[in-house]
Amino acid sequence: MAIYSYKSALSRQAPLNPMSKPPTLYKRTTNLLLTLIAEKIAVGDVLPSEQFLATACHSSRTVVRNVIAYLHTRQIINGLAQREIVRAPIAEDYFDVAELQSGSQRIQHVMMERVFQSDMQPGAEFSEVELAREAGTSTVSVREFLIGFSRFGLIEKKPQGGWRLCAFDLSFAKELADMRQMFEITAIEHCCSLGPSDPVYLELHRLIAKHEKLEPKIKTRYGEFPTLDREFHTFLIGLLNNRFAQDFYDIVSFVFHYHYQWDKREEMERNNFALQEHLAILRALATRNLDQALHLMRNHLDSARASLMKSISTRKQHPVLR
Repeated sequence: MAIYSYKSALSRQAPLNPMSKPPTLYKRTTNLLLTLIAEKIAVGDVLPSEQFLATACHSSRTVVRNVIAYLHTRQIINGLAQREIVRAPIAEDYFDVAELQSGSQRIQHVMMERVFQSDMQPGAEFSEVELAREAGTSTVSVREFLIGFSRFGLIEKKPQGGWRLCAFDLSFAKELADMRQMFEITAIEHCCSLGPSDPVYLELHRLIAKHEKLEPKIKTRYGEFPTLDREFHTFLIGLLNNRFAQDFYDIVSFVFHYHYQWDKREEMERNNFALQEHLAILRALATRNLDQALHLMRNHLDSARASLMKSISTRKQHPVLR
């Protein structure tokens, strides 16, 4: 599940060991449990069982137990035995989302944002030093990430040093779109197979709310949609709990949004249309209407495929079109 971004909590210490920095899993579980309390558990109620919380937060009972101890130190619950909620979580209780990313994830985030926000064209060059500085990691870590990423043909190493972005042909895009459909249709089927009390539905309703918030402002804030789009599809892929599917979607996200940068003329209309498709799919999933959700998802993937093919054709016809 996606994590909310809140104020930095670097000064807070984990109950596990006050001399060491809290591990990522602990911080991620803390944020998820705080969100669960904020959205589903009222002040005066008692926390559910450790097993329920471990399932809801995709964590272990041991980690959940340590998070509960943290809730007690923050005076969110009245004790380790009673575990009654005495106040609602506030922003300062959460860990900053930046703290939850590994070095590789930070490198990937910087790489993606450069493409999505900087309108980088095929042939654009960049260096390991630049990415390391922006991601706050070593050049060795950056080099390892780029070598792994380059196996897909999306970037290539220059003979004289440095890296460049590559252009992709229609056959590559078609293969990618086919694989994307296979994964995401499976994710839709899996989501509708879950019971209505499954913790997944907390994230589902949060995504609906985020789409509904952007919907009336899309004409002037359509540039915010790519981030929401990645969150929507990452949520679906995450349902599969499949590391290969997750790695694959990183490439899908890169390729689809990278190509959309090449023709800005219909960006607002394209993003608005996709947002409406997202909302329809999410609402069908919320009611566990499998047939409708599958139909809507296939239409959405067909639209995305058509937009991708059009953007590639546009680049070939107008290489410098902005």
